[in-house]
Amino acid sequence: MTTTYWNRYALGAANAAPDDESAPSVRWTQYPSHGPGIELLGDPRSSLELGCGRGDAVAALAARGVDATGVDLSGTQCEQARRRWGHVAGARFEHADVLEFLGAADRTWDAIYSIWGAIWFLDPALVLPLVRKHLAPGGKLVFSHAPPVPGAYGIQGMYGAAFTADPLWVYRWSYEPDVWAELLRRNGFGNIHARVEAAPESGKLGTLIVEAERRPGPARVSPHG
Repeated sequence: MTTTYWNRYALGAANAAPDDESAPSVRWTQYPSHGPGIELLGDPRSSLELGCGRGDAVAALAARGVDATGVDLSGTQCEQARRRWGHVAGARFEHADVLEFLGAADRTWDAIYSIWGAIWFLDPALVLPLVRKHLAPGGKLVFSHAPPVPGAYGIQGMYGAAFTADPLWVYRWSYEPDVWAELLRRNGFGNIHARVEAAPESGKLGTLIVEAERRPGPARVSPHG
């Protein structure tokens, strides 16, 4: 069900977006040429994107000499990413469930990130411990997505097809910046900076951006609500 949702999404996104292969970039917000960029990841030697979509960020990092991997649940997304960026040395795209991929991984990365991607759509109680486990000491976690609808927090569901069609849905987890910061602290992260980046035009929707680093020592994990 979830895979079908994201494959359908990938086809729609491919039809809507220009197929520009000239300048891959790391862009955290939904607005072109707005907000922070690749500098949020520091200077990693290796990186992993959770929910890599069309692969632009993976390609941008690989073009800078980073050992860059992206993982996506949608085979359609991965095929598109390989077609667009497979020629970039150091860029790899893995078709897999993010939780299964991290659960089976036997390595660490200097930076793990998600741009409007998998972290929004996975239970923090499941994904954050796995991310911490696979971050190198001092490694950076950065993610972005829409801020929560006021008064609507935690797990939410949304349909991805017309209400007269066969039902397709996904879940996502939405929290205010201070709640994300507490969840990260409980899971062994420090140097946390969670905020909503204002839109370039007044009155438009901003972007929630969260940065954190892996702390040494055991995580203090507790359930969230």
